[in-house]
Amino acid sequence: MLQNDLLLRTLRGEKTERVPVWMMRQAGRYLPEYMVLREKYGFFERCQTPELACAITIQPIDIIGVDAAILFSDILVVPQAMGLEVQLIESKGPVLPDPIKSLSDLSRVRIPDVNESLGYVFDAIKLTKKELNNRVPLIGFAGAPWTLLCYMVEGKGSKTFDKAKAFCYTQPEAAHQLLQMITDTTIAYLKGQIAAGADTVQVFDSWGGLLGPDDFENFSLKYIRQIVAALKDTVPVIVFAKGAWYSLDAMAATGAAALGIDWCITPAKAREIAGNNIVLQGNFDPVKLLLPIPEIKKEVTKMLNDFGGHNHIANLGHGIIPSIPVDHAKAFVDTVKEWRPNN
Repeated sequence: MLQNDLLLRTLRGEKTERVPVWMMRQAGRYLPEYMVLREKYGFFERCQTPELACAITIQPIDIIGVDAAILFSDILVVPQAMGLEVQLIESKGPVLPDPIKSLSDLSRVRIPDVNESLGYVFDAIKLTKKELNNRVPLIGFAGAPWTLLCYMVEGKGSKTFDKAKAFCYTQPEAAHQLLQMITDTTIAYLKGQIAAGADTVQVFDSWGGLLGPDDFENFSLKYIRQIVAALKDTVPVIVFAKGAWYSLDAMAATGAAALGIDWCITPAKAREIAGNNIVLQGNFDPVKLLLPIPEIKKEVTKMLNDFGGHNHIANLGHGIIPSIPVDHAKAFVDTVKEWRPNN
C-alpha cells in the first residue's frame, strides 16, 4: 500500500487533501548528487544500468520531497531499440548520425522485442519500486510517435524540425508507416513498464506544438489515441503535448486521465477547452524558478489559485533547467504542499 498516493487519487478524479506535485526532468541535471554520477558514467550508461537509473530516480524524492518519482531514462531509447544509432552529447543534445530520409530507409527500422532491447528499463523499474518501498508512486514514460519521428528524420534537435515536417508533407506514406511502427513499439514498451511496476505513464509530445491543428490530428494525435486506448484500462495515462493547447478537447476525448499544459495558456482557458472532467497538469514556467524564493512562492501561489485546487497536478510547463538552485526547486514543491484552496 502506497504511503503517499495523492497523485494516483488525483488521476482517478478523487478529491484530495492537497494538490500533488512533481517536476518534469526532476531526476537529473540540476542536482549536485546527479552531477557526481554524470562525471563517472556516460548518459546511456546511466540509463542502461538499472542501479544507476534507480539511484537517480530516487534522488529527488529524498532531496526535494516530490509526491511521485519519474523513471530516469530518455525518450530516445525507443529509436535506439528500433535500430537507429543515437548519440547523446553532453551540453549539445541528441545526434542520430544516419537519419530516415525516405521510404527505403524504413528497411533499417524494426519493431523490436522490447524485453530484449529495453529490458534494462524494466529492470530499473523493478529495482526502483523495491527501493522506493511504497513511499510514492512511480511514473513511467515514453515519447509520442510524432516527437520521436522528429528526431529520427531530423537527425538532431531543432527548434523547427523543418526536415521532419517536410518528410511528413512530401512523403506521407513513409511518414505514416514510420509513425505506426513507433506507435506499436511504444505500446509494447509502456505495457512492459506497467508490468514491471509503473503506477502511471506519461506520453511526452515535446514537439506537438510545431504542428497546426489538422496536422497535429493527422501526424500526432491519431497515434497518441492508439497508445492511450491500449493502456488506459490498466493505469492512468498522462498526455503532455507541449504547445498543442488548441487540441486539449480532442486530447481529453482520448480517455487520458490527465493533460499536461505549458505556461503559454492560462489555467482558465485550458479548463474551458479541455472540459471539467479531466485533470490538468502544469504549468509553471521553469525559468521562473530562478526568481528569488519569496517571488517563486508568490508566483506558485498564483498558479495554484488560478487552477483552484481541483483536478490539478502541480508541475512545470516543461522540464526543469540545469541552472536551477536546489533550494529554489524545493521552494516550488514546498509552496504547493503548504497551499490550500480558499473555499
